[in-house]
Amino acid sequence: MFFARICLIFILFGVTLQTAVAKLDFEDHAFPEFVTSARALAMGNAYLNKADDSWAAFYNPAGLGSVRKAQFHLFNAHMEASSGLLDVIGNGPAYKVPGNWLNSFNMEDFREKLSEKKGTLTHSRFNIFPNITVRGLTLGYMFSQRNRAIVNNDADNKFEVAERQDQGPVMSLTASLFGGVFKVGATAVYLTRRDLYKAFDPADTIVINNSDYKKGRGLQVTASAKLTLPIALLPTFSGVLRNSTNNDFEGETMGGSPDRIKQTVDVGFSLTPQIGNQTRIHFEANLKDASDSYATDFKRRMAAGVELDFNRRIFLRGGFGDGWGSGGIGVRNDQFILDLTTYAVDRSLEGFREEEDRRWVASLSMGF
Repeated sequence: MFFARICLIFILFGVTLQTAVAKLDFEDHAFPEFVTSARALAMGNAYLNKADDSWAAFYNPAGLGSVRKAQFHLFNAHMEASSGLLDVIGNGPAYKVPGNWLNSFNMEDFREKLSEKKGTLTHSRFNIFPNITVRGLTLGYMFSQRNRAIVNNDADNKFEVAERQDQGPVMSLTASLFGGVFKVGATAVYLTRRDLYKAFDPADTIVINNSDYKKGRGLQVTASAKLTLPIALLPTFSGVLRNSTNNDFEGETMGGSPDRIKQTVDVGFSLTPQIGNQTRIHFEANLKDASDSYATDFKRRMAAGVELDFNRRIFLRGGFGDGWGSGGIGVRNDQFILDLTTYAVDRSLEGFREEEDRRWVASLSMGF
């Protein structure tokens, strides 16, 4: 079933829909990163300490001090779809799936399909992050598109849609101190954000105007520190401060500015024992939004993950985040990275493990 769903995502791999019971939400309390990593999501998004690649720019900039080789990712794409979206567009013969997927961008057609499956939440995300990364430095450009929709299974039968688009240039820098035991880093993203949330009654004609979008831009800085003790098991501690300058969005439009990105603190702890000449295992626990800026259940902000690494070529992963389990596999060499992942979020805006929204991810990077 896992590989069948991943294959279905690959059928859609040309480019790129959601969550909530009352209002569609983007789960920033547990997934605050502008660009997500399939590797991290497989580990429950507990990735603050393990981040040792270009995605460290979004998870923990100090992790760039652990990059082993220079990387130039010409193509770096991440695609995911929820079980709900796959159920809606995956009915019938496989050759009809691409057409069904294209129809999902026509809101009238998509509402008709969702009306046949009331209460089904659909979600998709598409990220690209071409970049140049060396030890201590990343330069790149990020683009992330998330779409969600649902026809509620209640008396109103409202059709709700939500969209978030983030993009902008990225620069990360890291400094290593005391022989690499202690690292500090920062990422600056000149972020342009576009948000949409709109609900339609069953008889409404679906019209989305430019004024329905909240748009803004501004500098977002993520600062972090990482301490690795040079003893057995390599115990490591990290702290990450998001929106460290507490900036708001500028350039307000008719629809207004997006909500200010909350200033949050994430903390992490990990152990990495060597279990063979070519084999390592990494255990990590993170607490997202330790300051509880989003006022969510403590248990939903806990994340834990494990990664088994065979010669830095094949990876097996598992984890727990936002109350649900995750897992995945990865294959990589110097020019190619493929990650296949499944994870889930809680659809409820409150509570813990109330309703699962299962998602499926394929991520592919190529370069040199």
